[in-house]
Amino acid sequence: MAEERLQKIIARSGLCSRRDADQAVSEGRVTVDGQVAEPGMKVDPERVHIKVDGKMLKAPEALRYILLYKPRQVMTTCDDPEERKTVLDIIRPLIRERLYPVGRLDYHSEGLLLLTNDGDLAARVSHPRHGVVREYMVKIRGDLTDAEHRKLLAGTVVEGRHVKPRRAERVSANRKGKTTWWKVEVTEGRTHEVRELFFKAGHHVQRLRRSAIGELRDESLKPGEFRTLTEQEIRSLRRSSAKATKAPPPRRRRGKPKGQEMRPRARSGSAKRKR
Repeated sequence: MAEERLQKIIARSGLCSRRDADQAVSEGRVTVDGQVAEPGMKVDPERVHIKVDGKMLKAPEALRYILLYKPRQVMTTCDDPEERKTVLDIIRPLIRERLYPVGRLDYHSEGLLLLTNDGDLAARVSHPRHGVVREYMVKIRGDLTDAEHRKLLAGTVVEGRHVKPRRAERVSANRKGKTTWWKVEVTEGRTHEVRELFFKAGHHVQRLRRSAIGELRDESLKPGEFRTLTEQEIRSLRRSSAKATKAPPPRRRRGKPKGQEMRPRARSGSAKRKR
């Protein structure tokens, strides 16, 4: 068997998520044939003995991909210290594998949520760098004015980072105009991001439903229902999450480099040098 990154092997075993596996390796809690593993290490799982916290790693489980319609007032976590219902409580009676929710969906929000034991795909879908679009349907009281719409599109600061929607458009309103539904697309997926965007524009969100993850959508699912992804949907997710956004080029340092002289800047529209 070909060598793979140690974190990927641990995540695929169902022991923990890819992020938790990275942390376990960084903290020196993982050993390979009795030696403490190093970050980024590649091994052949069929040729070595891997232990996490002193316990032998189990053989990797078959990869599973579940699409769940998360109801409101359900936690998007594996467990909850306040003993509130979690998304794993919904699927556990029928799914044997240890799955993990991909990304966040607030306690009071609802809609589509991906659960999988494929740590590599989960990391790509959830990381903002890959720009996977999440679509939300948002219900607010009243409507946005043109000025408030511009504020919404301008974005706000969430978790110390400036975020803004990729798109935001009104899709419907009731007859008396007391409430309206907006469709919003974001790529960051930060905590309470959509709610904070509308709060910045002067409106509280009454209801929030995630309607799509990349090209993944299903209008037939009802709250609490789930199904297995098709092979085509899995390939689609891999394609969309592979389109990583490029990091900005490093800024050039101003000033005189050591051991070199600064060259004079050429004037715009400069004439030929006089002889």
